[in-house]
Amino acid sequence: MEKSQTTMIKKVLDKHSRISELDDFLRNSLSDAGYSSVEITNTPVGTNLNIFVNKPGLVIGRRGAGIRSLTESIETTFKLSNPQISVTEVKVPELNAAIMASRLASSVNRGTPIRRAANWNMRMIMNAGARGVEISVAGKMRSDRANYEKFKAGVVPKAGFTASQSVDTSSIESLLKVGLVGIKVSIALPEKYVSEFKHKPKVSTETPTETPTETPTETPT
Repeated sequence: MEKSQTTMIKKVLDKHSRISELDDFLRNSLSDAGYSSVEITNTPVGTNLNIFVNKPGLVIGRRGAGIRSLTESIETTFKLSNPQISVTEVKVPELNAAIMASRLASSVNRGTPIRRAANWNMRMIMNAGARGVEISVAGKMRSDRANYEKFKAGVVPKAGFTASQSVDTSSIESLLKVGLVGIKVSIALPEKYVSEFKHKPKVSTETPTETPTETPTETPT
């Protein structure tokens, strides 16, 4: 492999690593606001960050104090030049896998049994109009021995074009007293669902037969 190719691959890996670190930082800092994701755009003036959360007011703070503090923290920690932060509200948080995974982790941390919390989250997601939901929980949930449980409702495509376009998936980790638990939430979104089959109306190939019309006969007078 040439040196230029090695340098390019290294730059791409470093970029994705920095994005992943920033995503983890925002997830931990904005967990109370219902953090979902972030979009990063580099411009000649600086770096624009569009943060998607469930409660924008908690991010902005009183008179913008929260967003100023967040900007300073990001600029110091990640050495970004002139970061400009905008906050966008997630309209339907029940159809956002990252927010629902965070909610489930918070419920489990507060002591709610995992089965009860998972079923409650599934009902909320399905009532919001999702075609299906699948929640996987793995780790030390109740004892020192690791377990695995799956909760599912509706239809969740697993592979192919339909799954890549219509399924929103997110994973999160939660540290309990017993040990570490991994939570994965997959939601089949209704507005992005693409049906694999389309039913066409049946077209008749038979030619219609004409019914003979009777001509009235004159009776002789």
